[in-house]
Amino acid sequence: MFFKTPEEDIELWDRRKDGQPLLPVLPTQMSYDYVLVADKLDEKEESHKSQRQKDFIQKLQKKNMKVTEILHEDKVFYGVLAPNDVFEQYKYLLKISDACNWRDDQKGAIPHATRIRVVHFILHHTYINTGENLKELLQKDVFETMFCLHERRKQKELKKKWARWSGLFVGQPMTDVRSYFGEKVALYYLWLGWYTWLLVPAAVLGVVVFLYGLAFFNTNPLIKEVCDSDIIMCPRCDKRCNVWKLSDTCTYAKVSLLFDNEGTVAFAMFMAIWATLFLELWKRHRALYVAKWKVYDWCEEEEELILEVVNDPACKPKMFKHSYLRSAMVLVLVTLMMVLIIGLAHVLVVFRVVCAPLLSEGSSEFIRDHANTVATMLGAVLHYITIQVMTRVNRWVAFKLCELEETRSFAATERSFTVKMFTFQFFTLFSSLFYVAFFLGRINGHPGNYVRVSKWRLEECHPSGCLTDLFIQMAVIMLLKQTLNNVFEYIGPWLKRCFRRNTAKKMQRKCGHCYRKACRDENGLVEPCNTCKLRDWMRNYHLSDTNSFSLFNEFLEMVVQFSFATIFVAAFPLAPLLALINNVFEIRLDAIKMVSLERRLVPKKTNDIGIWTKVLEAIGVLAVIANGLVIGWSSDFIPRLVYRYRYGPCANGTSTSDCMEGYINDTLATAFMSHAAVRKDFLPAQMVTEEGANVTQCSYRDYRHKEDYTLTSQYWLILAVRFAFVILFEHVVVVCKFIAAWFVPNSPIRVKNSKLHDKLTRLKEELSEMKRLKALNKSTDV
Repeated sequence: MFFKTPEEDIELWDRRKDGQPLLPVLPTQMSYDYVLVADKLDEKEESHKSQRQKDFIQKLQKKNMKVTEILHEDKVFYGVLAPNDVFEQYKYLLKISDACNWRDDQKGAIPHATRIRVVHFILHHTYINTGENLKELLQKDVFETMFCLHERRKQKELKKKWARWSGLFVGQPMTDVRSYFGEKVALYYLWLGWYTWLLVPAAVLGVVVFLYGLAFFNTNPLIKEVCDSDIIMCPRCDKRCNVWKLSDTCTYAKVSLLFDNEGTVAFAMFMAIWATLFLELWKRHRALYVAKWKVYDWCEEEEELILEVVNDPACKPKMFKHSYLRSAMVLVLVTLMMVLIIGLAHVLVVFRVVCAPLLSEGSSEFIRDHANTVATMLGAVLHYITIQVMTRVNRWVAFKLCELEETRSFAATERSFTVKMFTFQFFTLFSSLFYVAFFLGRINGHPGNYVRVSKWRLEECHPSGCLTDLFIQMAVIMLLKQTLNNVFEYIGPWLKRCFRRNTAKKMQRKCGHCYRKACRDENGLVEPCNTCKLRDWMRNYHLSDTNSFSLFNEFLEMVVQFSFATIFVAAFPLAPLLALINNVFEIRLDAIKMVSLERRLVPKKTNDIGIWTKVLEAIGVLAVIANGLVIGWSSDFIPRLVYRYRYGPCANGTSTSDCMEGYINDTLATAFMSHAAVRKDFLPAQMVTEEGANVTQCSYRDYRHKEDYTLTSQYWLILAVRFAFVILFEHVVVVCKFIAAWFVPNSPIRVKNSKLHDKLTRLKEELSEMKRLKALNKSTDV
């Protein structure tokens, strides 16, 4: 491959004028494989940083890399272009490889995405005399940054087909995405598109369950019983809270029964099975595309060895190693980190405990009347702020733990980081939700024997159940997290591009009348002048930076959303609908960001979404356990069932209109001021109603005897039925999951047949090549 300088162009022009015959000039490549950027160094810095810059560039040139240096203001740009020999070696090693012989890469021209990937590996595995590689030089500010270039023509095509807001409901050109960004990015969008499609039935059924609860919003006998009740309830806090009427929480009871009804049980079972079907169908969907892209049998280790040999033929393989000491240290540190995260969840619990009584004595009448609800909302917002702070802490800790492990390769580091980061994020996001779902209102005690944090009582559940508290937490976190994350994710790179666009415009005006046709060629066949090169490099330089974990951030966001949409879906049936709406915009937002607002991601080969598949499988199992516990332990489904068939009017043969008549009253116990322990918890001033009447007894939610406040037989029966339901629910759903996984094979038959055909074709080609070489040798001997 030849490279022409402006001086050579002038020489050729002079030869044309003189009438001299010209040799055919081969086209050169316009786009460089990589660009390194460094600061201009003064005399003081010349001794150390500048020398290491020169050493690194010289090492690249010894590997026959073409390096073009262009100065601009206070920056130095180095364009790196690898020779064809590197890619010829790469293609040959692919051909003789067992698992990595991809037909599209070993025949014909090397795609630009593959060039970038190979050069990226070489750059990061080039060491100067001090033993430092490019990563260490970047950390020490010897080089400011590095990036690969966007291809203008393909970038425009992707914007037209895919990366635009007007294409929200248009299919994704996966082959084009794969050829530009590589298989790893393409599989992310393939997975996200498949996930979004399969959210449609889940969202529809979730809306149906919501509408089912809404249909009986005003006619449900339990709601009427709450709204028409004259029962006096015990104070919800010490000293400042008075007794209150059950009818005051009529609205709360209506909201509770919107999400805590019989339809929720069926929906939770459906979502547990849906999670399994989603994963199994995804494996089939993935198999179709990776077979089409000829990476079905791709092997990560063999690919790494090929790149090692291309970079250094005398290289030695990086050996696998394992240290029990390091593993034990990592395990201990991970445990300590999880204890810290759970401790923060306890802090949130204490905040809610302290916040409610303080709000109940506020100046606003509305806040006093709804102190518990406002405390719940404030707790959810504080939880969101904690999530944002801990996300950054979790990332730093996960990186440090990966460094401590000393993993063999970047792929191994990425897998280890993914597991640790997701584990930390999961506990950060769900610790508070697990408390609300399984502990709130169950460890608070009863009048005369309240459980306290210092002097404050723990929170109590509403007489209509605790599921509404979980619903509020879920709704606030999902809406805030998804909406704000998407806004900042898009606005940040967009503003950065707007502020830095002026530099690119100056370069465009400077080269607007360039005489070289090469500068206006977008087919990548000729090399532009230095000014036009710099303009293109500056355009990419001013985009938002990307790194090896940029795609990880997108995966983490979507897998966390998948967790919200499945684990506690029994408390929030509208979660799949919110996820669906978010994902429709998320696909285009990520596409626009990657194509237009960010530097080009390094294209990487793969044939799966990697460790994320295992994470999704774990979430599917956890969803079965959590939903079974939410329905059996947290909701009022079991107590209502027991009342209907054991204690209600239908079971006693005294029904006049409805089998659930008297249920609310049945779930309440009574506390009497005549009891000495009760008098210590409630002051006489608290036992005064809004009308000014003094009362000597009040009700609270529990199954206890009036005389000695011990638990009733009904409580133990309900507890036994709860455990039985959880065990039955989880066994039934797990069996259904196994049947679904068995019924849906991972690889379609046409993929298996296609693989057989490809292998047979390859063997025939190798045999033909052998016969041709044999015949050629015979003719040479003759």
